[in-house]
Amino acid sequence: MNRTIRSFVVRGGRLTDAQQRALEQLWPRYGIDPDPAQDGSATLDLDAIFGRSAPRTLEIGFGNGDHLAALAARHPERDYLGIEVHRPGVGRLLLSCDAQGSGNVRAICRDAIEVIEHCLPPACVDEVLLLFPDPWHKKRHHKRRIVQPPFVAAVARVLRGGGVFRLATDWEPYAVQMLEVLGASPDFENLAPDGGYAPRDPERAATRFERRGERLGHGVRDLTYRRRCDAAHRASGTAALPLD
Repeated sequence: MNRTIRSFVVRGGRLTDAQQRALEQLWPRYGIDPDPAQDGSATLDLDAIFGRSAPRTLEIGFGNGDHLAALAARHPERDYLGIEVHRPGVGRLLLSCDAQGSGNVRAICRDAIEVIEHCLPPACVDEVLLLFPDPWHKKRHHKRRIVQPPFVAAVARVLRGGGVFRLATDWEPYAVQMLEVLGASPDFENLAPDGGYAPRDPERAATRFERRGERLGHGVRDLTYRRRCDAAHRASGTAALPLD
């Protein structure tokens, strides 16, 4: 998929001294520096990177990393891979992981779509989180929203059959678009009983964006989809994974 429009703006944001030290000193432990290649030659071996084969969660755009760090501490039996372009947020995640001694987290500071398309192998994660992506409020900017059919197809490629895709937004028009785009995907089925929005994920810690939305009176919408066990997954021998 050729990509000329980015769904994010790299915010400057001043790095604190602690965050700068974290990026310098902790990146070798927690960071991954893939070189996205169109021919797939940069595909990451996640089992080798984490040193084990375990259930794995990918969070796209983890912000300041509070939620990802909390999940990693709560579930040491799982591995967590986070992608974020905002360096202060990455630095904060590294500090949190180091403070709590989490060895089950790795971070990538690159464009998430490049990483998903060109660096991750098929069916390599069991769960994908996309929490409060930039809603790009203005109509002329809607094309920048990350939840578009090509992106959903890319997520489906890296998600194992039976795996779960969780999304949340506090912008109602974007929630409607998410329902429409995912509802049209042959790769996913909506886990909400009525085919609409899902109950709030009890595992999700309130993010800064969620708290800000609540202060502004925005309602939060959660969506939960399961990756269908299609012929490609059956042919590769990947078994369907039970929901937690």
